Amino acid sequence: MLYHVNASAVPGGDGSSLKPFRKIQQAAELALPGDEVLVAPGIYREWVDPKHSGTAGSRIVYRSAEPLAAVISGAEPLRDWEDAGNGVWFARVPNSLFPDRNPFTTKVRGDWFMAAYTAHLGDVYLNGKSMYEVRTKDEVYAPKRSDASWDPDFSLYVWYAEQSPDGDETCIWANFRDRDPRQENVEISVRKHGFYPSAEGVSYITLSGFTVCQAATQWAPPTAYQEGMVGPHWSKGWIIEDCEIFESKCSGISLGKYLQPENDNKWLLRKYKDGTQTERDCILQAWREGWRKERVGSHIVRRCNIHDCGQTGIVGHLGGAFSVIEDNHIHHINNKQNLAGAEIGGIKMHAAIDVIYRRNHIHHCTRGLWLDWQAQGTRVTGNLFHDNALPFPHLMNPAALDGYGEDLFVEISHGPTLIDNNLLLSTRSLRLATQGCAFVHNLIAGSITSVGRGVENGSKSLPSHRFTPYHVPHSTDVAGFMTVLNGDMHFVNNIFVQQRVPDYLYEVMEQRRDDPWDECNVVAGLHVFDFCPTQEEWEAEFEGYCGMGSPRSDRYYMPLPVHAEGNVYFGGAKPWCKETHAQLVDGEVTLNLTQREDGWYLETGLGKQLVRGHAVPVSTATLGEAFEPEQRYEMPDGTPIFFETDCPGKARGASPLPGPVENWDEDGALVFAF
Repeated sequence: MLYHVNASAVPGGDGSSLKPFRKIQQAAELALPGDEVLVAPGIYREWVDPKHSGTAGSRIVYRSAEPLAAVISGAEPLRDWEDAGNGVWFARVPNSLFPDRNPFTTKVRGDWFMAAYTAHLGDVYLNGKSMYEVRTKDEVYAPKRSDASWDPDFSLYVWYAEQSPDGDETCIWANFRDRDPRQENVEISVRKHGFYPSAEGVSYITLSGFTVCQAATQWAPPTAYQEGMVGPHWSKGWIIEDCEIFESKCSGISLGKYLQPENDNKWLLRKYKDGTQTERDCILQAWREGWRKERVGSHIVRRCNIHDCGQTGIVGHLGGAFSVIEDNHIHHINNKQNLAGAEIGGIKMHAAIDVIYRRNHIHHCTRGLWLDWQAQGTRVTGNLFHDNALPFPHLMNPAALDGYGEDLFVEISHGPTLIDNNLLLSTRSLRLATQGCAFVHNLIAGSITSVGRGVENGSKSLPSHRFTPYHVPHSTDVAGFMTVLNGDMHFVNNIFVQQRVPDYLYEVMEQRRDDPWDECNVVAGLHVFDFCPTQEEWEAEFEGYCGMGSPRSDRYYMPLPVHAEGNVYFGGAKPWCKETHAQLVDGEVTLNLTQREDGWYLETGLGKQLVRGHAVPVSTATLGEAFEPEQRYEMPDGTPIFFETDCPGKARGASPLPGPVENWDEDGALVFAF
């Protein structure tokens, strides 16, 4: 069955091509496996709540008739403004406009939200762009430029809301400066979702070619119900493709956790169990209640443009396992910096079991990709990361634990986590409070931080180990729990580049040198692993060991081995002190990333200085296993990986070059379009 929807249709349609529905929800009430909902261009101000599942062989498809021309908006226009003087305008909104919750009275809250200030779910949008909330009416009349915003000029466009004395209206004051809101497109948040089922288990849905925007979503930590503007809500087999998704208050797409009523935001609400313990509790409860590959996960998010969301572009815990996230453009996430806490990034996912992230372009985010807990069987391949560390000195706050950002953060996981053929170009490329990772054929042009740090919960004097689960390979079944010992890392055929680092970053590093979470290292290379043993040194600790009668030793609790081979270090990047075949190249290297009409290009002279014969062929067999789960670096179906092609997809021979690009231009100066 093909249902037609057209926002301009007359009421009373039946979904036929001659008498289309006016609302997408009318079709969503009826669509069954094999049906398609074809939506004409227009603005659809509704929360689309799909009611029925498709099947693996017969999906339900929602398709925009013209790419991105069907717009699902969580906002409503607000035109009745009164001039209150000095650039400030006043409007009243009847609370009956809000169908589920009033976003202007509902605060952003949840575990690990840094609530040092009041923030509400609502927003005022000026020509599609969210303005900045302030705490008092006086601040609307005298706005101050935000020292946290990546766009400080626009931070002067502010709003404040309060309830009328009778509680029937929301009163909004907004400073539009030199703009007249009656002549501009001004909207306010109304709905909490754009395309999102209210029920769990609505599986095998395809959402194709829509623009979805401006929803009043709540903070989405891993220990709470993770809502998003778009998402499958604890189901299986969704495809979200070719969409533009922007201006969600918190998260654009949620592949995340369902509601556990007695175990929701428990760390915030009760405080008696630490965060690691509440996280373990919710994982095991989910497993008891049906977290299995047969029921949840295996989603595809592809070719989407996701931007300007407050917390994450894509968020997920448990419900995103076994998924593929590919060919997306994710950018300008958390740039307002009006939300803060330990759940922010272009992508922030827990339990990314057998998830593949490939060919994504992630930039200008407060952290690019954050893989937290249970990154096992995870692969990050062929991605371009840049400008994901705070770009301006006025943004640097030495008191912040998580705000500096980097391209990729892997935290408290046991692996195997495979990172290959990527370009990581931010000043801070990697944050690795973890173990069980293999880095193969990457260009790593920033520093590595937090090695050996952030693996305890930060108690004052008592042990506070973060024992975390690892799984039976390619399964959600929990195989055991262990803390992070550090090490168990493979670095093969990578290029490390020391870029010029602003003086203010060196100042921050000096201030944070002894910080237990992030020392803010700014020197590129593997020197941060100097405390880790070689394989031979580690194995020697077990020689002659015969059990209970052996002398006491730290053999079971010492750092695990590091393996490094075929790596090249440019411009002062420092190798691991035990790396026997590191190639060091003196002189400054230029990395100039530019955008052209046909894509992004990296202009550099690196290619002229690379020689064949230094790198080595790599495969699943040569990388071995991640220590704790005893699992190989392999595909989700268990087949081996041979790294036979580079990032652009060109074949590698028996003698490959280091880094992600095999075939450079003749002058070694131009890599490829992304």
